[in-house]
Amino acid sequence: MKNKKRLWLGAFALAGLMAFSAGCGKEIEEADVSGEPVHLIWYQIGTVQQDGKIVEKQVNDYISEKIGVTVEIIPVNWNDYNAKMRSVISTGARWDMAFSSSWANDYLEIAQKGTLLELDELLKVYGKDLLSDIDSRFWSAATINGKIYGVPSQKEIGNMPMWVFTKEYVDKYDIPYEEIHSLEDLEPWLFTIKEEEPDVVPLYLTSEFTAPTYMDKITDPVGIEYGDETLTVKNVFETKRMMETLKTMHRYYEAGYINNDAAVARDDRNVKRFVTKGDGQPFAESTWSQTLGYEVVASPIMETQITNASARGALTVISKDCENPQKAVAFLNLINTDMYLRNLLNYGIEDVHYTKVPVDEDELEAASGKRYIYDYKVHVLENSGYSVPYYVQGGLYNTWVLDTDPVDKWDTFVSYNENSVEAPTFGFDFNGSRVSGQLFNFRIILDQYGPALYTGSVDPEVYVPMLNQKLNEYGMQEVIDEMQRQIDSWKQSS
Repeated sequence: MKNKKRLWLGAFALAGLMAFSAGCGKEIEEADVSGEPVHLIWYQIGTVQQDGKIVEKQVNDYISEKIGVTVEIIPVNWNDYNAKMRSVISTGARWDMAFSSSWANDYLEIAQKGTLLELDELLKVYGKDLLSDIDSRFWSAATINGKIYGVPSQKEIGNMPMWVFTKEYVDKYDIPYEEIHSLEDLEPWLFTIKEEEPDVVPLYLTSEFTAPTYMDKITDPVGIEYGDETLTVKNVFETKRMMETLKTMHRYYEAGYINNDAAVARDDRNVKRFVTKGDGQPFAESTWSQTLGYEVVASPIMETQITNASARGALTVISKDCENPQKAVAFLNLINTDMYLRNLLNYGIEDVHYTKVPVDEDELEAASGKRYIYDYKVHVLENSGYSVPYYVQGGLYNTWVLDTDPVDKWDTFVSYNENSVEAPTFGFDFNGSRVSGQLFNFRIILDQYGPALYTGSVDPEVYVPMLNQKLNEYGMQEVIDEMQRQIDSWKQSS
C-alpha cells in the first residue's frame, strides 16, 4: 500500500496540467489581479500578537499586487482553538482557510465529516510547486480515502518526544543529559535537584502532559505498539509498558519530584524547572530557549517514528464553502515559495520585529552544496510584539534560520526526515463511524482519568483498573474489534 501510494503521488505531481471546471470556477493559469482583491479569512492557532494587524497589512499590500488576494488572519489561543473551530464549522460561520493537524482541529475527523474542500485538481493547477517540493510522505498522510484535503507544512515528519533540560542545572551538576532517554534514566538527577535546589521543580508537568507512549495511538487510547509487525490492536492502558511507566510516574510524584498541581496546571514559565517533556525536532533547543527566555538542552526519549499523526503535525485546510478556492490554493502556493512573504509571516517586519544577520563566510563555505542554504540569519528583537508558531502558516524550508542555529539547519531536517522510520501503521486511517458513540465516551473518560494518571498524581494500581472498567463498559472491545478488522483488511491490500 505504501509503495503504491508513493508511485501514485509521484505520477500525480508530474501529471499534465489539464484545465478543469467541476466546482472550481474559472481557471486562472496566471494570477488575476484585476478588480477588487479576493478576501480570505484564515483561522490560525496561537496567541494574539500585539503587532499582528501591522504585519497583516504589510502582507496584504504585497499579496494584493502579487496575486489579487487579501487575507484576514484570526488567531485563536492554544487552549481555545478546538472549541472555536468546532463552533465556526458547526454554525456555518464563514471561514476560508484554517490550521488543522492531528492534535488540534483534527484533520482526519473534519475531512471525514465532509467539512473540507478536495484539493487534488486545484493543486495540479494552482499548487504545482507544493506538489513537487513537499516530501511525498506528507502528501500520503494528507490523503484520506484517495483525496487530499490539506496542504502540509513541511517540517519534521516523525514523532520525536524529548526531555528538555534547563542548561543552568545541567552545567552546574555536570549532568550527562545526552545519555538520558528513558523515564527511569531521569531518577538520580531528579533526586539531586530535589536535594540541592529546593526552589526548582525537578520534573515540571502540566495537565496537557502525556507520559512517554511507545505506541501509535490511532484513536486514543487504542492503537498498535511500535515495532509490532503483527499489527495487533490494543488498549494502551492494558500494555505492560504503559503500566510500568505510570508506576514510575506515581513513584516520582510521591517522592516530590513532580509539581503537586501537575494534573490541573497550565504552563507557567515563571516556574523554575529542571526538566520537562517536549515534542522535538532537530535543533529544537534553540527555539525552546528563545521562547522560554533561558537556555535549554534536550535528548530524545525514543527512536523517531513516522505515523499518520506525526506527518499531520500541521496543515492548512480550505472550507468546502470557500467561494474562491483557486485563490486560496494560489495563496498557499505563494506562501511556500516566496521568500519575502514566508519570512514576513514568520518573523514580522524587518528592523521592527527582527534584523537580518549575514552568515559568516566560513560557515557558508562549510555548508556549500547542502540544501536550503541562505545568506542571512534572523535575530529576533526582544519584546518586539510579533512572535508566531512558525509551522502554522507554511513550511519551514523557505525561512531564514535564527542566528542561534547553524545555517544548514533545514538540510539537517531533510536528512532527519529521510532517515526517520515509518511505524508499521503509517498510511492506515481508522474510520470510526461504526463506533462513534464509544469514541465520544472515551474522550470524556480520558479527560476524567488521563491527567491524574499521566502526571503520576494517583496510584495506577488503583486507577488503571477503574479506567479500564469504564472503557470496557462503554465499548472498548467493540472499538478494538472494529479497528482490528480494518487493520487486517488494510494489511491484506498492501
